[in-house]
Amino acid sequence: MSTSKKVAFHTLGCKLNFTETSTIARSFVENGFELTDFSKKADFYVINTCSVTDNADKKFKNILNRAKKRNPNAFNIIVGCYAQLKPKYISEIPGVDLVLGANEKFNVIDYVGQLDKANTFVYSCDINDVNKYESSYSVDDRTRSFLKVQDGCDYKCTYCTIPNARGISRSDSLENIKMNVSQIASKDIKEIILTGVNIGDYGKGEFGNKKHETTFLELIKELDLTQNINRFRISSIEPNLLKNDIIDFIATSNLFVPHFHIPLQSGSNKILGLMKRRYRKELYEDRIRYIHSKINDVCIGVDVIVGFPGETDSDFQETYNFLLNLDISYLHVFSYSERDNTEASNMLNPVPKNIRFQRSKMLRSLSEKKRRIFYNSQINRVRPVLFESENKHGYIYGYTDNYIKVRHPWNPKLSNKIVQAKLMEIDNDGFVRIKLSEKKLKKEKQYLYSYSNW
Repeated sequence: MSTSKKVAFHTLGCKLNFTETSTIARSFVENGFELTDFSKKADFYVINTCSVTDNADKKFKNILNRAKKRNPNAFNIIVGCYAQLKPKYISEIPGVDLVLGANEKFNVIDYVGQLDKANTFVYSCDINDVNKYESSYSVDDRTRSFLKVQDGCDYKCTYCTIPNARGISRSDSLENIKMNVSQIASKDIKEIILTGVNIGDYGKGEFGNKKHETTFLELIKELDLTQNINRFRISSIEPNLLKNDIIDFIATSNLFVPHFHIPLQSGSNKILGLMKRRYRKELYEDRIRYIHSKINDVCIGVDVIVGFPGETDSDFQETYNFLLNLDISYLHVFSYSERDNTEASNMLNPVPKNIRFQRSKMLRSLSEKKRRIFYNSQINRVRPVLFESENKHGYIYGYTDNYIKVRHPWNPKLSNKIVQAKLMEIDNDGFVRIKLSEKKLKKEKQYLYSYSNW
């Protein structure tokens, strides 16, 4: 019978948090701990928090309560953005034993030996001292991995807490990223998603070095030469940093897929100005048009915030119409949430929450229409599908290179394989039904598999 201590993790928020949780979890395993599911009894529960929205803060408390019920004697460790922003507040919540800020979270294993139920320990430095880069990547999913290449942000958007939670913009070295890619590839992972807070700003160094030692374009060109990864995907990139030369390169890339996620936040120049975004809607529209002029069948996702202070009905309608007429594929819609220590929290003319909800509902409905239009445009096309590894109620799911979610009756031979498939029709649940194709892709060096090989 194992006598090792058990540790469980729960992650809130963005994919960047997931990469960091995975890295922290590996440090526990390397020190003799046994990983277990958060739904089970453990000796230590680690919660990696988010603080982008008020809802994320509320979720944290619910997750903490679940851990306390599963094992009242366990030690509860809180890390992440919320832990950096409000360490004292969190430390006073019953059941919290250790709070670690942005600089300390990767060294959590060094603190667990001192824990006792009589005290709560807090280690969180000033955000101005958060300037060192820590590598991380996820390997929890054997099909794809999220690889962090950049952290922090130098932008000052008036609604955002991220600069106060993660510090200045800084990046991993190209050599270290390539080493991490090799480690990921050794685990038979097929796809890597590049992630960060502001990855288009990639290249700035540690300790406030603002010189771009390597540009984002140089990074993706180097990664495109990788031999043992089939796909690279860019998680999200600011429109003002998505230059034409990046789009041109993606258009001819061997490994980077035809999928962009580009934050907009508002289709009203007035609101973009209040948000202190670094572009206007005309630039955004130009980026979308240029992408379509260079890349066929491309998928484009958009972030948008509704209910920002001062957003009138006319401003929202301007955003709605802008998105309605834009050739995009789906939306991620967020209702504005007041965050402490942000400019926007003190702005006049707040939008009532019921109005925010109505506007969010309208844009979510538009998103479903946009997604369906995009999916329909791909029917009868043959695309490479990367299948996942889990049997979900008799189905196996996967994504095309251009981010269409498909499902197929469970077949273990498809697990973690890239297969040519004809997109047949959208089913009642919004997934695309496929027919497996024997036609091989032209890019043989991607090691794609045809159904006829089995």
